[in-house]
Amino acid sequence: MNSQPESLARLIDELQRLPGIGRKSAQRLAFHILKTPRDEAERLVEAVRDVKERVTYCSVCNNVTDVDPCALCTNEDRNQRLICVVEEPQNVMAVDKAGDYKGVYHVLMGALSPLQGVGPDDLKIKNLLSRVERGVDEVILATNPNVEGEATAIYLARLLKALGVKVTRIAMGVPVGSDLEYADEMTVHKALEGRREV
Repeated sequence: MNSQPESLARLIDELQRLPGIGRKSAQRLAFHILKTPRDEAERLVEAVRDVKERVTYCSVCNNVTDVDPCALCTNEDRNQRLICVVEEPQNVMAVDKAGDYKGVYHVLMGALSPLQGVGPDDLKIKNLLSRVERGVDEVILATNPNVEGEATAIYLARLLKALGVKVTRIAMGVPVGSDLEYADEMTVHKALEGRREV
């Protein structure tokens, strides 16, 4: 017999479906929600409802937005002839937060992964190629530095170079503030491969 009320057990089950949330974390979150004042819980419910009703994907770059096309695509201060290709919308936030990049983005909505059944047709590649054909100077491939990200970058580079556009890849290697002794072989390899003159 379950000692928890059915509604609490259901909340725990639903929270456990979130990425990175196990059974214990789901229980902790559920009990936190239970202890919070009703108005705070209502604000959480309203925020979830709003994001599901108002947020969509940009028809140009596939980033999350509440206006279409998104604010980044329509920003005249951004270089529309420079596209940074990323895997997921949260990668846009990571690159933009650095403040150095002034171009636009293209979100693939994943990476090639034959083992998980993700092929080129499952990604937002066709509209990237269309954007490039309309006139782009450079495409920066900023896919993740893992097997899937590398495979995706290689595949895209081949397609994009055939269109005559400059294709670059973000540098990878030892992070600032870390020690070489803690870097794995692939990280050191990439750091040496991407070295530049001082």
